[in-house]
Order: sequence, then C-alpha cells, then structure tokens
Amino acid sequence: MEGTTMVDRQKECKIYTETETVSLQNDNGSSQDEHKKILQMRALLEKHDPTSKEYDDVTIRRFLRARDLDVDKACAMFLKYLKWRKTFIPEGSISVSEVQNEIAQNKMFMQGTDKNGRPIAVVFGGRHYCNKKGGVEEFKRFVVFALDKLCSRIPPGQEKFVVIGDLQGWGYTCSDIRGYLAALSILQDYYPERLGKLFIVHVPYVFITAWKMVYPFIDENTKKKIVFVEKKQMKSTLLKDIEENQLPEIYGGNLKLVPIHDS
Repeated sequence: MEGTTMVDRQKECKIYTETETVSLQNDNGSSQDEHKKILQMRALLEKHDPTSKEYDDVTIRRFLRARDLDVDKACAMFLKYLKWRKTFIPEGSISVSEVQNEIAQNKMFMQGTDKNGRPIAVVFGGRHYCNKKGGVEEFKRFVVFALDKLCSRIPPGQEKFVVIGDLQGWGYTCSDIRGYLAALSILQDYYPERLGKLFIVHVPYVFITAWKMVYPFIDENTKKKIVFVEKKQMKSTLLKDIEENQLPEIYGGNLKLVPIHDS
C-alpha cells in the first residue's frame, strides 16, 4: 500500500492476527475444535441420558478437557458423573445435618480469592481423623459438601478454585489412606478441571509415607497443580498468587478464617 511504512504493516499484521485469534473463540471461550466436540458430545449424552440437557456447554467442556478432547471418553465420564450424582446426592445437595461429625473436626475453611478471582479453601490435615461414627461414607459426603460450596463461590468467567492444605500437627493418627483416596476419586472423577492449584504447607517428614501411597493415584494434570511450599518461603510463595488482603491471617495476610459451613 502506497505510503505505508514497515511499522504500519507490522501493526496491521498484529491487528489481523489478534482478530483472527478472537474469531476462533466463541462466547464461552471455547475454540472452534472444542465447540464442535461439545456439540458432538451433547448429542451423544442426550441419547443416553436426557437429563444432560440441564448442563451448560462450559460444564461439558470441563469433562472434555479432562479427557484431552476425546469425545467418547469424556461422554463415558460424564454419564458416570450423572449416575453418581443421582444416587449419591438424590436431593441435589448435601445438608449440614448429614456431615455433623466431619464438621465437628473444624478442619476446613473458606474465604478470599486469588489474583485470578478463584475462591480459596484452607484444609487442616492435622485435624482430620477417621470418623468412626459416620465412617468413610460421611467423609465422602463432607468432601462433596465442601466441593459444592467452593464451586458455588466461583465467579462467572472462572471455573476453578484454590486450596491451601495445611499439615501442621499431622501425624500417623491423622493418616486415612482410604479417606484420601476416596476424596481424590471424587475430585478427579466428578469435579474435573475444578482444582486450579493446591499449596501444601507445614509438611512434616512423617507425611511422606502416606504421600507415597496416594501419589500413584493422582492423574498427571492434577500433579501439575500441586505445590509443596517451604516454611521459610511460605508467605512469599502464597503472595505470588494471592494478594495480602485476601490471604488468611495465619499466613501473614489480613483475612480471618471462616468455617466452610458458615461461608
């Protein structure tokens, strides 16, 4: 073009590239490939379970991404989720009355958001003991209760949450491999692509034995989201992702801890 400088052409090229990139995204942020596969998956799901119509494209996309956009595998995963939800949570939600023994341990809190707007939960592993009254079934209900609470706090445009797992005071009496594996299974199978990051702090040496038993069951995507934080660098590490006014007081921030059932 006459009178156009090299800088102008570079700008035009940049504008074209950015416009082209935007055009490949639809309203919910899915790429054209993802959008096509969402439609394919939705058609398959509705043939097997008409109740799948109640779920939006963003939810279906999370299951697709959890299975690397393999429609058949994602469809099987979602159908398993629908069946589980109907049988495990027939009323649609877990009530406080169903998890009283777990709540009494005062081990999970929720408040604040990270720099991406993702809600933050704090879990005290040293306060968890095998629940003899309600058993592992009540613990699984508590995990679902907590995850649903967290997900309800996720703002529009965001899909994930952040967890700070605090192992202060953790000992062999807290070791509950069966419970840990049950919680991991629920997270990975029924809440895919929900965990944004897991910070593990105050890690005692004795925890390594339990960790080695659980680690093989953690999928590769989840492993990438786990960060073991050194005590001396705890505040500085957390502040990379969380503003000080959103960080709990116990980690050098300004927020008070709020029990999960009161949040």
